[in-house]
Amino acid sequence: QVQLVESGGGLVQAGGSLTLSCAASGRTFSSYVMGWFRQAPGKEREFVTSISWSGGSTYYGDAMKGRFTISRDNARNTVYLQMNSLKPEDTAVYYCAANRQGLSRTPRAYEYWGQGTQVTVSS
Repeated sequence: QVQLVESGGGLVQAGGSLTLSCAASGRTFSSYVMGWFRQAPGKEREFVTSISWSGGSTYYGDAMKGRFTISRDNARNTVYLQMNSLKPEDTAVYYCAANRQGLSRTPRAYEYWGQGTQVTVSS
């Protein structure tokens, strides 16, 4: 089993940047595809990005391409989400998730989830 803990959320002005971190427990972190999702009030959970086991492949939601970057450090059991050029519509709770199957933009493909971290972008 994997436990995930997100950190790094907060309040930022439009155009600013934030880096989220997700620390995973356990010794099998490198066997999990990692993903980030977000959920704004009253909206469905939205795919942000995912990264393969080695970090060699990444996949982004259309609204994030060119602004967000996912990376992972398997030695530190951590996955990162660098967010640049933030917009008010990026405001949401951001969740880290893990699955052993493969890159996916579907929430139900992910077995483990963190508790989320709030990101608020002011205009």
